[in-house]
Amino acid sequence: MRGRREGLSCDCRPVPHPFFEFGINPERSVSKDRRGSCWGVACMCGIAGHISLAERAGKHAEAVRRMNRSMVHRGPDGDGEYSDRHVHLAMRRLSIIDLEGGWQPLYNEDRSIALVANGEVYNHVELRASLEARGHRFTTHSDCETILHLYEEHGADCLHHLRGMYAFALYDIRAGRVLIGRDRMGEKPVYLYERPGEVWFCSELRCLLTSGQVPFELDPGSVNLYYHYNYIPEPRTAVKGVRKLPAGSYLMIDLKPWRVTEHRYWRLSDAPPVEGDPVRLIRGELDRIGELVTRADVPIGVALSGGVDSTLIAAIAAGHRPGLVHALTVGYPGRPDQDERSVAARTAKRLGMPFHEVEIHTREVVELFPERALWRDDPIADTAGHGYYAVSRLAKANGIPVLLQGQGADELFWGYGWVRSALEASLVKQSGDPASRRKDPYRRLFPNGAGSLRSMASRTAQWLLGWSRGHPDEGAPEDQLIFYNGNSSYQRARWLVRRVFPPEFSARAIATDPAEIFRRPRPWGNLPVMFTELMCETYLLENGIVQGDRLSMINSVELRLPLCDYRLAELAVGLRKVYPDHRLPYKHWLKAAAHDLVPTELMNRPKQGFTPPHKSWMTPLTDAYRLSLEDGYLVNHGVLAPKAAAEMTNHRFRLPIWTEAIYKTLVLEFWCRGMSAAASSGGVMEHTHRVPFHTSSQVESPGPRRAWAG
Repeated sequence: MRGRREGLSCDCRPVPHPFFEFGINPERSVSKDRRGSCWGVACMCGIAGHISLAERAGKHAEAVRRMNRSMVHRGPDGDGEYSDRHVHLAMRRLSIIDLEGGWQPLYNEDRSIALVANGEVYNHVELRASLEARGHRFTTHSDCETILHLYEEHGADCLHHLRGMYAFALYDIRAGRVLIGRDRMGEKPVYLYERPGEVWFCSELRCLLTSGQVPFELDPGSVNLYYHYNYIPEPRTAVKGVRKLPAGSYLMIDLKPWRVTEHRYWRLSDAPPVEGDPVRLIRGELDRIGELVTRADVPIGVALSGGVDSTLIAAIAAGHRPGLVHALTVGYPGRPDQDERSVAARTAKRLGMPFHEVEIHTREVVELFPERALWRDDPIADTAGHGYYAVSRLAKANGIPVLLQGQGADELFWGYGWVRSALEASLVKQSGDPASRRKDPYRRLFPNGAGSLRSMASRTAQWLLGWSRGHPDEGAPEDQLIFYNGNSSYQRARWLVRRVFPPEFSARAIATDPAEIFRRPRPWGNLPVMFTELMCETYLLENGIVQGDRLSMINSVELRLPLCDYRLAELAVGLRKVYPDHRLPYKHWLKAAAHDLVPTELMNRPKQGFTPPHKSWMTPLTDAYRLSLEDGYLVNHGVLAPKAAAEMTNHRFRLPIWTEAIYKTLVLEFWCRGMSAAASSGGVMEHTHRVPFHTSSQVESPGPRRAWAG
C-alpha cells in the first residue's frame, strides 16, 4: 500500500497525457502517511483495478499501475494503491477541498475495508454527522470516507444513501468481496473487462487498454449504433468484450466461491408520484442543490452561455458564494450568431462574477481533431465537444479546478422539440388508432417532398422520401416506441451503414438493431415518464455527460452538473406522474421556478449553449483529414469499404449525408488509431499527430467556402 503526492504544473495547458507524450514523469514529493491526517475532503480522480480468483494480483501489479499512470490527467495531485493476493486497487487524485489530506485508499476503523473512489459525495456533511452519532470514527474529513461507514451499516444498500457523482471500488477483506458502484445518473464512469475468474475495471476505456490485458477489436454491432446515434449507448462500448457498468448499478464480486453479479439499485421511472406546486417544489430543490454543489475550498466557475440553464446555475451559485464564483464562456472569431459572449458578460456583471472568455479558432479545431476524437474515450461525432474542451481549458488556465455546467435541463423539462414530437407520435401509436397513426408528425422533415431533398443524391432522396411517406414506425414491432427513428441523422444512417461497410462487416453490424433500446413491453404505462428516462439514459448520458467528464478531466478540471442531480430528476418525474406537462411551453416548470433569477429577455431566447459554427468548421476539417481514410485503420481492418473511402477522399458529393458520413468516419478512424496504440503499447503512447495522416488543404483561413453545399 502506498500513496504519493505530485507537483501541479503551472502551465495553463492540460496536464500532458501519457497517450500523447512519451515518458511522463511528473515531479513527485515525499510520500505522505495518510493515517495521521485528519483532513482531506473531496477528491476528483480516476480509479482502476484487478480482481482475481487465482492468487495473481502481484503478477498483474504493473498492469494496474500502467492503467493508473495513464490517468494522470484525472488526478495530477497524487496516486495510491492497495494490493493483496486477489485484489489490486489504484487511484489518481485531484484535490478539491482541504488540499493537504484525503489520500486514498481509505480504510474503516480496523482496516478491514479498503476503498478507492472517484467523484464527490455532496451530502457527506450530513452523512458524517449521522454516522458519528451511531459511533463510527472517522480518520479524515474526506467525503468518500462516508462510503466506508455506510457500507458497514447497510452493505451494498449504502448506495441508496449517497447523493452526488461517484464511482468506487470497495474491498471487504474479511468477507472476500468487492463492490464496484456507480452513481445514479452516470456522471462518473466505470469500464469493465471480464475473463473467467477475473475482472478488470477502470475510469476510462483507453486507460483500461493500456493494461496490456485487453485486446483491441471493434465490436461491429456497436459501430452500427455509433453511426445511428453519433455515440454508443451503454452498456456497450466499441471494443469487443468491454462494457460499461450501467448508471445506477453496482457489481458484486465474491472471491470464494467466485461469483460476479450485477444489480440495478435505481431507476428514474421508479420515482414516487409527487403532489404539490411544481414551481415551488422545483425551486426549493434547486436551492438545495446549489448549496451542495458549491462546497469546495478552491475557486468555482460556471460555464455561462446566454441561455436559461447556465444563467440559472450562475445565479444560484453566486447566491451561495457571492463574489467567489467565476463566469467562463467561449466565442468564435467574427462573433457569428452562435457567439453569446456579450450576453454572458452582461449576466456575469449583473451577478458580480469575474468574467473570462476564449475564442475557438478553426485552425485549433482542425489541428486538435485527432486528439479530441480520442479524448472523449468513446467515439462521439458531436462538434459541441470543442466547446466543452475550450471552457474547461479556460478554467484550468485561470486556476479554477471546479466548473458548474447546465446539462440536464432539456432532458428533464422538455427542452427539445424533436422529443416532444416523438412522444406525440408514440402516444398516437399507444392509442391504437390507425387513422391517427398516418398523421405522421415526421412528415414535416420533408415538407416539400422531393424538392426539399434536392441537395441529396437522387437515389438517396427518393429512398428516404419513400420511407417517410409510410411512417418512421413502418413495420416496427408493436412494443417499439417512436423515438430516435424520427431523427434525420438516424434515418440517414440506415443508408450509410450499407454504403460504407464492406459486406462481411456490414452483415455483422446490422445484426444489432439500433431500435432495440427503445422497445418497451406493452401495454405501455406513462409514456412521458418513459421518454424522460430514455433521454437521460441515452442522449444526456452518452453524449452530454460523457463528453463533459472526459473533456474537463483531460484538463484536470472537475465538472459538476447541478441539473443532473438525481433528486431533481426524481422530482420532475414524480410531478409528471401527477401533472402531465409535455404539452406546456418548453421547460415551463423550470422557467417558472427561475423567474426571479433569469431576466425576462433571456427566458425566450433561442437555445444555443456553446453551439459551434458547424458550417465554417466542417469543410476545412474534412478536407484536412479525409485523405487519411484511404489507407487508414478502418480500411486495413475491414471496417470501411475501400470504395467508400475513395469516395470520401474525393469528396465527390458535397452533400449533407456524405459530409456527415465523412465526419463520423474520421472520428472513428482517429479514435481507433489511438485506442489500438493504447492496447499494443503497454501504456507508452505517442501523440496522435505522430500517426501519419495527409493534409490536403490549408486551414489558416477557411474563407467563404461552404461546408454544406446545396
